[in-house]
Amino acid sequence: MSIGKPQRQYRISKLLEEQAVSSQAQLVELLSAEGVVATQVTVSRDLEELGAVKVRIPGGATAYAVPEHAKATEASEDHLRRVLGQFVVDVAHSHNIVVLRTPPGSAHVVASALDRAGVPDVLGTVAGDDTILLVCAEQSSGSDLAGRMAGLAGL
Repeated sequence: MSIGKPQRQYRISKLLEEQAVSSQAQLVELLSAEGVVATQVTVSRDLEELGAVKVRIPGGATAYAVPEHAKATEASEDHLRRVLGQFVVDVAHSHNIVVLRTPPGSAHVVASALDRAGVPDVLGTVAGDDTILLVCAEQSSGSDLAGRMAGLAGL
């Protein structure tokens, strides 16, 4: 299947997070197994643009890693706390869904921060003008996630 560069780079990032990938050829094979056609040259460019580096893993082997994932999680938690504290005015939930309310025109800012933070148990967000819908993963509850969001927002 032919997909665009952002989708391909997203899949590469996910593959690097999920398993040790030691070569570009291995990455091309893993992408191919997912139905994504990419050449070694394309993968090389993608790795460069993602800032991927080779790191030593337990056992002495090397594997590609995208350093931003480790740093972004810490920074994104603080950023998320600031954004939620500034914009979220109400939090509600039902089963596996959490609804965040914001002032008009602010929902997209909060949804973007949530998406970038990679909050565990959030499958995705949908933003309107003043409302964000968060869908929880099956193993979590809307009640627990709503509590975490309210805590981050200072509500």
